[in-house]
Amino acid sequence: MKKFLEEFKEFALKGNVMDLAVGVIIGAAFQALVTSLTENLINPIIGMIGKEDMTSWQLTILGCNLKYGAFLTDVINFIIMAFIVFLIVKGMNAMRNVKKKPEVAAEPTEKECPYCKSMIPIGATRCPHCTSQLQ
Repeated sequence: MKKFLEEFKEFALKGNVMDLAVGVIIGAAFQALVTSLTENLINPIIGMIGKEDMTSWQLTILGCNLKYGAFLTDVINFIIMAFIVFLIVKGMNAMRNVKKKPEVAAEPTEKECPYCKSMIPIGATRCPHCTSQLQ
């Protein structure tokens, strides 16, 4: 049991878990901003067309209220959030690629013997496998 708790402590305190926790908290705060943007700015602008707030749009079928205005608000929220997450991921990938240095091809250290086809050091003048004289 003690080893299990130690493993759990090591897992819980890893950087990835802490980064994830911070990301969730910031994501929740950002979601509140996007919801406010949609409800307080976008919906009223769309509502000017229909002369009422979009979230109040509903359709009654057999006594059941289908609140399609609220659904459209949530769709707009989702599209905004998905676009922002896309931009963040794209920016993070761009920053990650800036840090990478282009790989330089290493000079070959071996060559193939033309007689026995074994690999030998690049500076060899005689093959150690078949003893052939090399050019």
